[in-house]
Amino acid sequence: MSFASDVKNEVASKVMSGNDARAELSALIQMCSSLSLSSTRGLTLLVTVENAAVARRIYTLVRERYETDIELYVKKKMNLRKNRIYGMRILTGASEILKDLGIYSSRGLREAPLAKIVQTDNSARAYLAGAFLASGSVNSPDTTSYHLEITVNNPDHAEFLISLLERFGISGKLTARRQKYIVYVKAAEKIADFLRIIEADQALLMFENVRISRDFVNSFTRLNNMDVANEMKTQAAAGGQMADIRILEEADRIDRLDTRLRDVIELRKEFPEASLQELADIYEKRSGVKVSKSGIKHRFVKIHELAEQVLNQNREMEQRRNTPRGLTNRRDYDCKSQFGTDK
Repeated sequence: MSFASDVKNEVASKVMSGNDARAELSALIQMCSSLSLSSTRGLTLLVTVENAAVARRIYTLVRERYETDIELYVKKKMNLRKNRIYGMRILTGASEILKDLGIYSSRGLREAPLAKIVQTDNSARAYLAGAFLASGSVNSPDTTSYHLEITVNNPDHAEFLISLLERFGISGKLTARRQKYIVYVKAAEKIADFLRIIEADQALLMFENVRISRDFVNSFTRLNNMDVANEMKTQAAAGGQMADIRILEEADRIDRLDTRLRDVIELRKEFPEASLQELADIYEKRSGVKVSKSGIKHRFVKIHELAEQVLNQNREMEQRRNTPRGLTNRRDYDCKSQFGTDK
């Protein structure tokens, strides 16, 4: 499975409700659906995606928010690269759904959603998450270049996405390709920011760890110097420690920690590039208490274990929230069972 698929699967598992769910669904429906009009059913909405997790996500969000008749199907593609298409026909209430999502008016489909859909920062994050689920892609950090992109059908929608990215300090670029419009980001730090915005926490940790390791290994290869190699190891370790600290801060766990752990956290934040020995020397100078390099390392190991516990607890909470309470009828069972995981 690709890194982009891992990101989508993680984002699609997040619990979403209220206006945030509407914002995410607005992006998904606008970018993955088409309208059709028939004399028997009137206006219907056809949604198609190639990722099972995204298909389940759309189905869940529509079911939770709207009373509508839904028909599901799965088709096999002829080529080997993508072997399934997951489809969903919304048979009733299509126009009301589109209006609620801010992408339909009396004049027809809007090229970009109404501003109210992304009025808050949380709803803007949710919209960006939906846009990435719909047509986003990101290179694996193992590749030689960093690249994240979202594909849309018209320039107005592309500019809308760029404006959302700018709200979070990310400068998106625009290019055209085969009658599509591509919003892309190439800076590694900004791609990491995007993953943080859409709450792809596990993917972010992997991205940062691989990126830091690769960047420092590349530097070592160029410089071929033992002193530089030691510095690279120090910086890679410090980067991982800072990532652990951010996890604990976001979970409001810092104040609950032992004083010894809080002390080294403050030192690492104040001296992000210092080695463990340098931190030990600073600690002794300030506190009058002698501590070894291995003692400092042991504390950071404990901090890493606590950060991993926070991530595991978050995953368990997400799994409990996403566990179905029960299938309402045989038709729902048949529909859900079609949407298996990608292989």
